[in-house]
Amino acid sequence: MKALLFKEITSFFSSIVGYITIVIFLLGIGLFMWVFPGVTNVMDSGYANLDFLFINGPAIFLFLIPAITMRMFAEEKRLRTLELLMTKPLTDFNIVMAKYLAGLVLIIFALLPTLIYYYSIIQLGNPVGNVDTGGTIGSFIGLFFLGATFLSIGVFASSITTNQIVSFLFALIMCFIVYLGFDFIGDNISSGKVGYVFKQMGINEHYASIQRGVIDSRDVIYFLSVISVFLSFTWASLKRRNW
Repeated sequence: MKALLFKEITSFFSSIVGYITIVIFLLGIGLFMWVFPGVTNVMDSGYANLDFLFINGPAIFLFLIPAITMRMFAEEKRLRTLELLMTKPLTDFNIVMAKYLAGLVLIIFALLPTLIYYYSIIQLGNPVGNVDTGGTIGSFIGLFFLGATFLSIGVFASSITTNQIVSFLFALIMCFIVYLGFDFIGDNISSGKVGYVFKQMGINEHYASIQRGVIDSRDVIYFLSVISVFLSFTWASLKRRNW
């Protein structure tokens, strides 16, 4: 499994895909925070915070992560290299986890440079260091969990088709539904306790909760549960393959 994990990570960074993903994420956030004038610009707003990163990071991940995952299984199935992979001393679970963990490494590499933004915010605070550190740490953790959840959905989408475009669109739709779809149902279709239950089924409610700086075990369990469900779906999809 380690060899496959290393191979997947290497494939990201030996091609332009990994670099484009990281650059688009950082550029998209950086331009609005530091270059483009307006309320999202830290210097114009007068507030030293990373709100734009954590509010709009999920929207950027919504498109970038399906783009990362769309070829993971779909391309291997189309080229029939997945069949060759199955001849190796690897279980289906090993293959799923290797590809998923490789995607997590890419997400971490995309998030790490944003710590520069955090350092800049600290220096811009009045006085220096006047930043909600707990909320910021919670927001980083929440954004990582959100990205990890989108990744599990994207991996599943890639495992059920040989077409990368279909994989991308299916992952995009599923991520959107899990992120905001349940909120829409809870706010506009149901009310009271039923509406609350629907909202608790969506990512946004738990992401917003972690952003407050309190890591609630219920939120962590939610993210880990959704990730486990979609990785299990991926494993089941590979088990049902017909060569």
